[in-house]
Amino acid sequence: TADIDVFDIEIDSEHPDEVVKAVELIAPTFGGINLEDIKAPECFYIEKQLKEKLDIPVFHDDQHGTAIILGAAFLNALELTGRKLDEVKIVFSGAGAAGMSCAKHLVQLGVPYENIWVSDIHGLIYHGRKQEMTPDKESFAKGDHKASLSDFIKGADVFIGLSAANLVSQEMLKSMRGDPIIFAMANPDPEIKYELAKEARPDAIIGTGRSDFPNQINNVLGFPFIFRGALDVRAREINDAMKMAASLSLANLAKQPVSKDVLEAYQLDHLEFGPDYIVPKPLDRRVCLWEAPAVARAAMESGVARLTIDINQYVNQLEERLIKGAK
Repeated sequence: TADIDVFDIEIDSEHPDEVVKAVELIAPTFGGINLEDIKAPECFYIEKQLKEKLDIPVFHDDQHGTAIILGAAFLNALELTGRKLDEVKIVFSGAGAAGMSCAKHLVQLGVPYENIWVSDIHGLIYHGRKQEMTPDKESFAKGDHKASLSDFIKGADVFIGLSAANLVSQEMLKSMRGDPIIFAMANPDPEIKYELAKEARPDAIIGTGRSDFPNQINNVLGFPFIFRGALDVRAREINDAMKMAASLSLANLAKQPVSKDVLEAYQLDHLEFGPDYIVPKPLDRRVCLWEAPAVARAAMESGVARLTIDINQYVNQLEERLIKGAK
């Protein structure tokens, strides 16, 4: 879908330093490294070490890919419900690799730390907690005592689930504010089934990580298009500016008229920007044409690109490449 040669390399080790060393040794062969299926907190250490050691993009897709797509969905859901970034109360279920990256990405978008409440298997992340704490978790700590998700989801504008199936009840959703934003993204089974969420809150904008319901919030919309843009300007890294640009490009693409090809691919008669369509469909070939140039432009503007390219010419080149690849 982006005409990138990809090699799946498995490393038979559970030791972070061994993984770092193995990747460091093979890195000269590649233009970028996409890390997959590494759990927290090891993933944070591995990515940090590799970014310091290598001069090519290192990207943990489970973290940042998910965060980028969430960012696009979040911005469009806020727009549709008339909310402002600095006024929403956001509740997370899940503080692993994806959860922490998504929370930090929302901060980059403009949400204050104090507006984000995070829970994990031990409940609320609070000041003074001893179980399974990390510096990333500590930055989102709230209060000084234990609390459950059902306690602090009350009055929330947004629920974001990156945890496990069936952790959220209809009663919990009913305690949220009017026109809530509910992103239950655990796969394959979300924190609450789509049908139950819709029944409890017909006024909600609902997204899941699945393709068989509206608003699939999944990193399939990120890789490989983010890498396409980074590789084409020979970027030294994928930085926050590039991640932000990717989110904004996807948010904007969702507001464009949907092409006939996409409607046919999903057997739909009509689709337009609204509560049931806040991020582009993965089979929309325009995702590459919007996301890769946005990432490339951000890389050049933020000073991590080795090459300077004309973005308009680049879009035309991408289109020609995709047409050839489809034949």
